[in-house]
Amino acid sequence: MIGTRRLILRPWRRSDIASLYAMGQDAEVMRYLGPPDSLADCRRLKDRMTESQARHGHCFWALERRSDRAFIGFCGLKRGRKGTPIAGELEISWRLAREAWGQGLALEAARASLSWGWRNLDAPAATAVTVPANVRSRGLMERLGMLRDPGGDFDHPDMARGDPLRHHIRYRIARPVRPSPTR
Repeated sequence: MIGTRRLILRPWRRSDIASLYAMGQDAEVMRYLGPPDSLADCRRLKDRMTESQARHGHCFWALERRSDRAFIGFCGLKRGRKGTPIAGELEISWRLAREAWGQGLALEAARASLSWGWRNLDAPAATAVTVPANVRSRGLMERLGMLRDPGGDFDHPDMARGDPLRHHIRYRIARPVRPSPTR
């Protein structure tokens, strides 16, 4: 578990699935991710994260607000998925419920995730991907100190040709010389 002033990043629980499903039905949350998540999609995501945590000691952790213990999304690190150009790379990602937007929570969670990763993993860098139109996510990547890596852009194999969400852009951040403490 990782704790920050306002957040807890923790392993997934079965009880998170209902909140993840509700978040996945929000058109604004899913705007740059694809169609709404089905309940089965949410179960599979939770199972993949649980498996990643068990196998590697990290995943895109469930994100809980300290003040009321509410599930508000996920954030964390995992190895890039097989079949994608980032396979095996350390990937950082986040998805927050709309009620949690605009409060600096994604930045707080992402900084804590990176700090944990630099202290506990031997990866030389971390990667994040998004679609070009996702300006909010790109802004967060830049606030984290990530730099655009145009040579790493790719068409996501899960998206059909012609899908406006197919083309993904990559940002990277190198491991700092000295890991920073969690804030």
